[in-house]
Parts: sequence; structure tokens; C-alpha cells
Amino acid sequence: MKTKPRKNFKKRKTVDKPVVKNVVTPEKTRHHAELLANRVKKQFRHLSRRFKRQQIDCFRLYDWDIPEVRAVVDWYAGHLVVAEYIRLQTGPKWLPIVAKAAAEALGVPPEKTHVKRRQTHIKVGTRYKRLSSKGIRFKVKERDLLFWVNLDDFLDTGLFSDHRDTRVMIRDMVKGKDFLNLYAYTGAFTCAAAAGGARSTVTVDRSETYLKWAKGNLKLNGFDGRQHQMVQSDVDRYLTKAYRAGHQFDVIFVDPPSFFQDKQRNVSFDINRDHPDLLQNVLKITAPGGVVIFSTNHQRFEPHFEDLPVKDIKDITDKTIPEDYRNPQVHRCWIIRRRVT
Repeated sequence: MKTKPRKNFKKRKTVDKPVVKNVVTPEKTRHHAELLANRVKKQFRHLSRRFKRQQIDCFRLYDWDIPEVRAVVDWYAGHLVVAEYIRLQTGPKWLPIVAKAAAEALGVPPEKTHVKRRQTHIKVGTRYKRLSSKGIRFKVKERDLLFWVNLDDFLDTGLFSDHRDTRVMIRDMVKGKDFLNLYAYTGAFTCAAAAGGARSTVTVDRSETYLKWAKGNLKLNGFDGRQHQMVQSDVDRYLTKAYRAGHQFDVIFVDPPSFFQDKQRNVSFDINRDHPDLLQNVLKITAPGGVVIFSTNHQRFEPHFEDLPVKDIKDITDKTIPEDYRNPQVHRCWIIRRRVT
């Protein structure tokens, strides 16, 4: 019987798996669950009454306070969102176990407990995708404003509570002024500006999904007049068109993503690299004497403001981070004032 000649196969290279040290054992997982349960129970007693008086439904109960328990826990009007900062040391069972312990400590049923996994570092060009398509949303209150949140379909919920005090700040400065919200997400800052008596608002985001969400938030609060304009656009394109058209705004809020990449246009954005050019273009449509509120949550952001044509720049981070956020780098924030002439 003839045998077929053997083909010359290339030997596959073997890739060594990284050696993982300090693996979290089941015993450690149970210990972490107990630590987290005790902490959220204590924090809830401390914060819930205070925020109830302020009519605030959403607040942070745990902010990676214990180094070995890499998670954040947020309260959303009776729902609990538990997010793990993923690492090699923990397996897939760690998050459900600690989330269950936190929920049971607060009497939150499983159907109102939501778990998510976050990355501490995101590669350039990668973005979080839709997690599910449940389409379940409900209303939450932030002082006298209402917002729609969705705790399952996306990594983020539709409301960044770490900026609730920044929204109050903007609300207090916009009466009778024209307000622009760039990278607007679900329009929470637009709602705050409308509530503060802004003469007009423009909300810019490249996502149709988030613009519809923003429009729904405005309508939820009774702001659906023609003075509130929604623009689906990349921010750089919008800034170019607005400048050519001679548009100017008195107050502008800018909270760009740390990274993004548009393969169709072959362009990318890196906040450390590109924020000087971004702010230069934003200032071109800022009215004389107007202000830009610039924010970022990039943990390694290095500001370069020295060449901006402005009157002054002030770091206001400490005035914008609420008491329930223990991480002082949850975001950074500056107020930039344009020269009058």
C-alpha cells in the first residue's frame, strides 16, 4: 500500500502564557466579598439620607477604596451597578460573588443587580461596544432634573454622576447665554443649561443613539423648543462649520474621549496629543469674555495650555468632584476664560 508523501508543515510557534502571580483564590474571593459588603453597607447609611434630602438618586458607594478589591459600586434608585477593573488574578467567578454580597448587604434583589467589567487602560482606537440589547431604561432624579438611564446595554449608564456638581456650576453661569455641549453623550449638561435659563443650546455628538437619548432627556424635563438644537457630527467638522458660519457661544462644555479612531475618515484622536489643537478651535467660536469648561477622565493626562489665547485658566477639579467619589482622579476639570479683545 502506497503512502502519500508528507507535506512540509511549518512548526507552529508556541506562545508562552504569562505567569500570573498572586492569583485570587476562592478563600480570598470570599474575603473580598465580605470586605465589600461591609463597606457598601456603611457608606449607604452615611450617604443615603443626605442624598435623599438633595433629591439625588444616583451616587457612588464604593470607589476602589480597598486596594485588593478592584471595583466600583454605584446606587441607581434602588438598583446596584458593580463594576470590576479586570485583571489576570481574578477569574470569571470573582465579580458575581462580590456583587451578590454587596447586593445582599443592601437588600437589593438579583434582578436589580447589574455587573460590568472595566479596563484600566484602553488601547488607542478601541471603544466599548454594546453589551446587550435589553432596552430597559428608567428615570432617575438629580436634584430637580430627570434623566433616563440604561444599566445593562452599555458599559456606561447614560449619566456620569461624578459631574453632578459641574452641572450645577454650569447651570449657574448660563442664564441668558448661548451654550454649546461638545461630545455631549446623553445631554445631561444640556439639560442643566436649559434649566439654568440658557438663551439657546447646541448639543453635538457623532452618535445618533446618544443624540436621541439626549433629546429624550430634554423632553423629560420640559425642554423641547427650537432653541435647543441637536447636531449629529464629528466635533472637528462641527467646529470648522461653526467658525465659518460665524457662530459664537458664551459657555462651552468640552469632555472628549481619551482616544478614538475613525477608520472611514482615517483620523484618530488622542487627548494628550490633540487637546491643544482642539481647544484652539473651540476658542475660535467662544465669544469674547466667554468661558470653556474642559474636562477629561484620562488618568495620565498632561495639560499643555501655554499657547492658548486666553485671559486665564484655572484648575477647578476639587470643586467639581462630589464627596461620594473617593478617587481624586475620577476626572480633571479646568475653566478657561477667553480674552475680551
